[in-house]
Amino acid sequence: MSDVAVGHDLSPFVTAYPWSSGFGTKYTNPGTLPPNSGNSVSFSPSGNDIAVAHPTSPFITAYPWSAGFGAKYTDPGTLPTSTGRGVSFSPNGNDIAVAHSTSPCITAYPWSSGFGAKYTNPGTLPASIGYDVSFSPSGNDIAVAHSTSPFITAYPWSAGFGTKYTNPGTLPPNSGNSVSFSPSGNDIAVAHSTSPFITAYPWSAGFGAKYTDPGTLPTGTGIGVSFSPSGNDIGVAHSTSPFITAYPWSSGFGAKYTNPGTLPTGIGRGVSFSPNGNDIAVAHDSSPFVTAYPWSAGFGTKYTNPGTLPTSTGRGVSFRPLHPAIAHRRCMLY
Repeated sequence: MSDVAVGHDLSPFVTAYPWSSGFGTKYTNPGTLPPNSGNSVSFSPSGNDIAVAHPTSPFITAYPWSAGFGAKYTDPGTLPTSTGRGVSFSPNGNDIAVAHSTSPCITAYPWSSGFGAKYTNPGTLPASIGYDVSFSPSGNDIAVAHSTSPFITAYPWSAGFGTKYTNPGTLPPNSGNSVSFSPSGNDIAVAHSTSPFITAYPWSAGFGAKYTDPGTLPTGTGIGVSFSPSGNDIGVAHSTSPFITAYPWSSGFGAKYTNPGTLPTGIGRGVSFSPNGNDIAVAHDSSPFVTAYPWSAGFGTKYTNPGTLPTSTGRGVSFRPLHPAIAHRRCMLY
């Protein structure tokens, strides 16, 4: 059994449920709510903590997690500078990073059941609004998707930012809205605002030559991207119907999977596979704001909606890991 959390626009801004091949009864809201829209949500790799990025100070809010929200952790001593848009824990759980709207556009902290003293900013900053952040599975690299060229920026990571990696030879064509490393760490994918809406590269301490675009593209702006835990599939949440598109993955995109029989009801903004890879969830505009399906090399029949829905537009979705491992979370504000 796992848990699943959804960041959304209206109070309580984050909603969580037990998960066992479907939604259980909603957990009690946090005692101290995030102060505004939950733009992104992420569980720590141990599953013992949960963090929410949001638009107003302190821009990041975190809680202990044990089958529900504990008492809010103290805010960071040095806050992100503006709207928190994406949040990610490092694979070993020792660090947490927040992508945000104004310089330095990425802020990171040591993590040990709470925020440590802010790490020094990167020597070369992301070029603009940070929309999402992801650590590589080894924890040796960190990537930031952002709004202006080169749209994706990556650094070595070792308890702090190293010297920026060279930009990809072929850049994403527009705003990088979400970024994800494959579980093997051998690939990196960026969802973005113009065709082909998803761009992927080999990764080996830097970007390789861009993979061929999918044969059938997502239909609109790519807002969220996630690899399955096996690394054999990749899902893209996007702005127009069918709102979620998925492909087999094997060092490149395979032929698009058939769309779900019952589509999400609005713009897909976040996508996440469950830790065992047997399920996939999409956060989206329009009630029920989160939609989930069984997954077995394709979409199964939609699960029943939660008994108590998130209160508004789903911005991000995250499953709680079953054991210390990479939290397969993808969540985005666009």
